[in-house]
Amino acid sequence: MDPIQAAKELSFRVGFSGHSGHLRLEPLCTVERSDPVKSLPDFVLPPAFARETPESIKEYIEETYLLPRLDSDVFSPEKVGRQWDFDWFDKANVQLEPSLPRSVVVPTWELPFRRQKNGSEGGIWEPKSVQVDEAELTIEAQESGSLPRMAGPAKDFVWGSISNRPFRPGGLDDSQSLERTLPDGASNGEWVHELLTGGPAQAVPPSFKQGLDLGPLKAYPGSWNVYNDQGSVKSTSDEKLGLQSELSVQFDDLFKKAWDEDVVEFEGNGQSSGSESVKSEDEANVVDVDITSNSPEPELSVLDEILSVEAGDSKSRFNGTSGDPEAWAISGHTEWISENFHDLVPDKALDFPFELDTFQKEAIYYLEKGESVFVAAHTSAGKTVVAEYAFALASKHCTRAVYTAPIKTISNQKYRDFCGKFDVGLLTGDVSLRPEASCLIMTTEILRSMLYRGADIIRDIEWVIFDEVHYVNDVERGVVWEEVIIMLPRHINIVLLSATVPNKVEFADWIGRTKQKQIRVTGTTKRPVPLEHCLFYSGELYKICESESFIPQGFKAAKDTFKKKNMSPATGGGGGGSRAPASHDAARGQKRETSHSGKQKQSGAHNSGNLSRTGGANQNNGNGMNNWGLRRSDASSWLSLINKLSKKSLLPVVIFCFSKNRCDRSADSMPGTDLTSSSEKSQIRVFCDKAFSRLKGSDRNLPQVLRVQNLLHRGIGVHHAGLLPIVKEVVEMLFCRGVIKVLFSTETFAMGVNAPARTVVFDTLRKFDGKEFRQLLPGEYTQMAGRAGRRGLDKIGTVIVMCRDEILEERDLKHVIVGSATRLESQFRLTYIMIMHLLRVEELKVEDMLKRSFAEFHAQKKLPDMQQLLMRKLAQPTKSIECIKGEPAIEEYYDIYLEAETHETEILEAVMQSPVAQQFLTPGRVVVMKSQSAQDHLLGVVVKAPSSSNKQHIVLVLKPELPATIQTPLASGNLQDTKNTDSSQGYYMVLKSKRALEEEYCTSVSSRKGSGVINIKLPHHGAAAGVRYEVRGADNTDFSYICTRKIKIDQIRLLEDGSSAAYSKTVQQLLDTKSDGNKYPPALDPLKDLKLKDMHLVEKYYRWTNLLQQMAKNKCHGCIKLEEHIKLAREIKRHREEVNALQFQMSDEALQQMPDFQGRIDVLKEIGCIDADLVVQIKGRVACEMNSGEELICTECLFENQLDDLEPEEAVALMSSFVFQQKNTSEPSLTPKLSMAKERLYNTAIRLGECQAYFKLPINPEEYAKENLKFGLVEVVYEWAKGTPFADICELTDVPEGMIVRTIVRLDETCREFKNAASIMGNSALYKKMETASNAIKRDIVFAASLYVTGV
Repeated sequence: MDPIQAAKELSFRVGFSGHSGHLRLEPLCTVERSDPVKSLPDFVLPPAFARETPESIKEYIEETYLLPRLDSDVFSPEKVGRQWDFDWFDKANVQLEPSLPRSVVVPTWELPFRRQKNGSEGGIWEPKSVQVDEAELTIEAQESGSLPRMAGPAKDFVWGSISNRPFRPGGLDDSQSLERTLPDGASNGEWVHELLTGGPAQAVPPSFKQGLDLGPLKAYPGSWNVYNDQGSVKSTSDEKLGLQSELSVQFDDLFKKAWDEDVVEFEGNGQSSGSESVKSEDEANVVDVDITSNSPEPELSVLDEILSVEAGDSKSRFNGTSGDPEAWAISGHTEWISENFHDLVPDKALDFPFELDTFQKEAIYYLEKGESVFVAAHTSAGKTVVAEYAFALASKHCTRAVYTAPIKTISNQKYRDFCGKFDVGLLTGDVSLRPEASCLIMTTEILRSMLYRGADIIRDIEWVIFDEVHYVNDVERGVVWEEVIIMLPRHINIVLLSATVPNKVEFADWIGRTKQKQIRVTGTTKRPVPLEHCLFYSGELYKICESESFIPQGFKAAKDTFKKKNMSPATGGGGGGSRAPASHDAARGQKRETSHSGKQKQSGAHNSGNLSRTGGANQNNGNGMNNWGLRRSDASSWLSLINKLSKKSLLPVVIFCFSKNRCDRSADSMPGTDLTSSSEKSQIRVFCDKAFSRLKGSDRNLPQVLRVQNLLHRGIGVHHAGLLPIVKEVVEMLFCRGVIKVLFSTETFAMGVNAPARTVVFDTLRKFDGKEFRQLLPGEYTQMAGRAGRRGLDKIGTVIVMCRDEILEERDLKHVIVGSATRLESQFRLTYIMIMHLLRVEELKVEDMLKRSFAEFHAQKKLPDMQQLLMRKLAQPTKSIECIKGEPAIEEYYDIYLEAETHETEILEAVMQSPVAQQFLTPGRVVVMKSQSAQDHLLGVVVKAPSSSNKQHIVLVLKPELPATIQTPLASGNLQDTKNTDSSQGYYMVLKSKRALEEEYCTSVSSRKGSGVINIKLPHHGAAAGVRYEVRGADNTDFSYICTRKIKIDQIRLLEDGSSAAYSKTVQQLLDTKSDGNKYPPALDPLKDLKLKDMHLVEKYYRWTNLLQQMAKNKCHGCIKLEEHIKLAREIKRHREEVNALQFQMSDEALQQMPDFQGRIDVLKEIGCIDADLVVQIKGRVACEMNSGEELICTECLFENQLDDLEPEEAVALMSSFVFQQKNTSEPSLTPKLSMAKERLYNTAIRLGECQAYFKLPINPEEYAKENLKFGLVEVVYEWAKGTPFADICELTDVPEGMIVRTIVRLDETCREFKNAASIMGNSALYKKMETASNAIKRDIVFAASLYVTGV
């Protein structure tokens, strides 16, 4: 190939070499010299294979890089999801140790003037290289630090370690991974510039001993335009940035003709002109724009055209959306996906035995494309299909998928559902099953712990599925969802499943903006089974809502019946209408039930058959009716309802009661009701026997187990948090099998269990939320009502609201039934664990977490607009003030003026217009007046007080001095004064012999009586003693302050005669009142003279008069350009304030929780968790281990050695106060040692609360201690750890059995955390004690395996 001339005689040539036809760039010597190489022909041999064409290159790149294919035999559709007959991991004993990542050698770029040539051979610089983990150079899991981390030990693969760094969260700005892939110096053309100026060429590749010998290179004098096209695309998407950094050719223009046509025709001697071979900078910029916009022009190389079309145009072609990078949440315009679904997804990872809904097809299509999805649909609409497909994709791709749920029950149930389909593992607080599985089900808190502890398993995760995303509204645990979403690395795709919420696009937009990836929003508002809503009153059903529309006629009919019932005399008939007092008490008495905390022994309750253990049979309910009367009332209403539903074939039914005690009493109030057939009774008995057979003998005969079995045999069930876990699971499974006809449940059944019914009944539409009784929210009602209607079994679901003594107003019913669902709101709050986890990693700041929270979403969304506005304001030309008196002082004057203005109104109203102040405004009183522009203050004197004919004061004020060039005589008698303006005092003394008679006459005050007539025209202007003056009328509001000085004035000659001599003397006296360097005489004393009694007002008065004196001393005072300069100063200050406000709003200081963050940092410093440099200390590392209890109290307890003098049983009993949650319980009976330990721990909590309150955190020490330490189960846990049977420990408290089990299970997790903390502290005695305590409580019914996990 012929040589090409470029860059002013720098010759080189491009050609194909070798059998593979690679391109070669060979520089040609610019100076003639004897060289044997020169004798060689100026061409190379043709390749052994056919010549490459643009089409062949395009085909090769597509086949090799763009269209990868799997082995059709191994990865055939028939073999997808195949399960092996035995457990490979157990048989083969495969370790969890991950394979070591490949490492590559990457050169490091150094600027020429920083290179060290001394140590290299011949003074030639050789680039340094570093060995880097390949994962660091990809766009996948990145470490948060600057250096890569090798995989940790196998024991930390799943759970991570406190010493690990978290992976870098996706979406963080200024990611260095791409820059490490291609050094800046290599991508912006500096190497060419260096080469042309005689610098050494990087001829030796990294890790190679030797490279190409280019011969001696000589510097060529000339200029070279080097431009950056990398910097202009920093704000584009990651895909485009990666494409350009790896594949964009900076000097593509040099090869343009060779690539375009593969034939180059040259002019003259075979060399093209430099103007053709080297483009101008403007042309280069055009090419840059074309590349970034993905719309190739003919000037682009064929290679760039292929890559840019495949990477950009194909994406926009199939997305069906505009290329707006700001649209992170994309929804709508997807009808074509459902129509062409089988063509778009021909090779599905998982086939379903039913036709998919539209939203399911859309979600699956986006999952196949590797995009994140937000699915919002009603309960039982089929959102789980999307989760299953994500699992199938992970299995197909040999990656991992994680399914997170807010409630442990959901996790257990999903594990059972997915076990037969996928390779599934389960990770919860107390269960760890098959963590090596490709599909993991866990609680959200477990995933958060993995992310903070940098677990290596994160590298393998492709999908994270968040179920029940609307749980983000939960006040206590909603923050966990936000933390996890923010912390996820960017290689992980997100699937969000939620009930219908009104702001789903807003929430998806937040996630997309946070993770810097588009979120596809899909879903449906259509229910799979339509609902009808009814009122049940007086034995009849009244339909009030159907197809999401309210029916006023049905409500009116129920209301009319209610009115007739109340108007007629009460009778004893059935139907529930005549039992208003009892029903009223049942509906309203929940607060008493919830707050009842009297300690009772339960022997009587056990024999009564009552499911509730909080009251005896003869207990009075507070309204003159005992439980027996209430039970009769409930039985009548429930029997009436159940008979009605049974006749209409509306069973099974879930009845939601918002109290555990209410559920128990309602179920127990129907002892004669039997709803099951003999075959169903047999099925129930067999199932219960198999389920409870895993319990030991004494536990099988627990009162709760026997009572629930008795109810289940009759087709009645109860479900609430007070039940034992195994009992709850038995109830759930039997209900799913359809043998339970009536289930009394609390709200958790709707959230935690996927078990739809034919009918849903609301006992009431009011609930106690822990703080107060309130009406149900529309979202809560929709969640529970969604359990009505079984897909595929029922054509319509029925929702019934019980009405006993009253019927809600139509407006309230409309709001609850058809009102808008609750919006997703941020519950993000700072926690000490979050702060310390993030402080461990310098690159991840707490401020980054705050900025990316949902609470700050709208503020952060406005940042680009605010940035542009700030740039525009900073680019505005600054106005300058030119002062005729030298250096401008107007800004200082304006600041004083603004401060004085803040006091002005109050001073003028409270002081100057008071009767005491008015008494001083007599003729001759020196005063300070406002100027007409109100921006300056003038010295003056009162000439005449108000009278009946004139309501204003007549004052003489001194006007600002004019420059000598513009002074003019303003009165006929002032010629002498105008000639003497050079005098320092502005006054010239004339000899007595030369004085006129008039001047001599007015040296004393006139003794003649005046007529009181003002003969001068107001305002009267003049000049005397070198200054101008003005006589004008003044209101009370025109006075700034009153001076202590008083002068003698001749009112008659001033106002009636208009004597210039009198004015001259008065002006001179005013000028003489200035003293002590001040321009104004001192003001009246506020206490002695003005008789002020308000000390706050006195301070303001002193400050006000001082400011006026400062303004008078400023050289701007009295300037003729003051008003003009004040306007300029106002504009400059307003501009500066706007810039400062924008900068503040864009800074970290403007974050809502920044004050709370600063306070918590001070607390952590005070107690020693971090040092002054925010470095986490050993106490902070221990606090990071505390997830189940309050981290500060737990940490202080350990470092104060409060558990050292306790036995393991006593220690674990005291630790129960960290995890027990019920507020009102009976007082436990403690040993003296435990009582002392309890008091010591409580005092520690009080001290920590006082410390936080000292640093301005909104915490009450007493409430803080009571909220985080609940000692209600200390005695129970102590006896359990000593080996007491479960039936016996239940006698010690009024806490339900289910709460006891839940507390002890969580306590085992706390023991593990304390054990890890002991390892960090090096306390072996504490480690052994926690191990012993954990073993002591892990036994019998408390740790019985879940039926969902082990099967029945």
